[in-house]
Amino acid sequence: MLISTIAFACMNGTVKYLVHVDAFQIVFFRSLSSLFFTFGFLFKNKIPILGNNKKLLILRGIVGVTSMSLFFMSTKYLPIGTAVSLRYLAPIFAAILAVFFLKEKIKSWQWVFFFIAFSGVIILKGFDAQINTYGLILILAAALFSGMVYVLLSKIGKGDHPVVVVNYFMVIATIVGGLGAINNWVNPVGEEWLLLFGLGVFGYFGQVYMTKAFQVASTNQVAPLKYMEVIFTVLFGIFIFTEIYTMWSLLGIALIILGLVLNVNYKSKLQTKKD
Repeated sequence: MLISTIAFACMNGTVKYLVHVDAFQIVFFRSLSSLFFTFGFLFKNKIPILGNNKKLLILRGIVGVTSMSLFFMSTKYLPIGTAVSLRYLAPIFAAILAVFFLKEKIKSWQWVFFFIAFSGVIILKGFDAQINTYGLILILAAALFSGMVYVLLSKIGKGDHPVVVVNYFMVIATIVGGLGAINNWVNPVGEEWLLLFGLGVFGYFGQVYMTKAFQVASTNQVAPLKYMEVIFTVLFGIFIFTEIYTMWSLLGIALIILGLVLNVNYKSKLQTKKD
């Protein structure tokens, strides 16, 4: 999960640098370049490409590319660190969705932690003038679909190799990104080619290690480490893109992370007692 976090933070910084490029074109390059790794790995290790849970794998790919596209779109309207922190509301949406699809239950204290996290969103929108309403809607929608991804990964479980799961995602994302970018294509210049294909490298390692982390360990063990991505990305925003984060925005981000970490720790204690 730590490897995944660092990889995704680097990808976030690259996306922000390519803010002038259409979101679907970024999705296309990010996914296309990852296919070299996924197909290469599957062929080398003679792992069946189609996998076992085909319907779930396709659905995970569709939901994943929707979340990815919305996130890339939001970065054009929000500071990159803020966008990433808001996307991390996904576990809350995942917990609510799990009630309906995985028959899990939400304890009373968890609702308190969810309220803390959402109060961070309210502070960001209510007191930070940098928060664009359209960008906020985009990133919240991205978080919702990302929450669906968590649920689908749980349903898939260890039934498929993590690279098979990622490969489905990348194939579907390449198709969707390519079709969506046709009318707004921008020809890359110079180093932009390297950066666009670099998205796939960072994204590949981020996805594979995140998927593997959730498959081999419980969510309670690995999820808290995922929030390191927010810290790394905020630092990128400050030192590379000279983004300004007000005290209100930092407070909002802190409350979001606090609420989510408290929830994970609480679930971990419940699981320990159960075991």
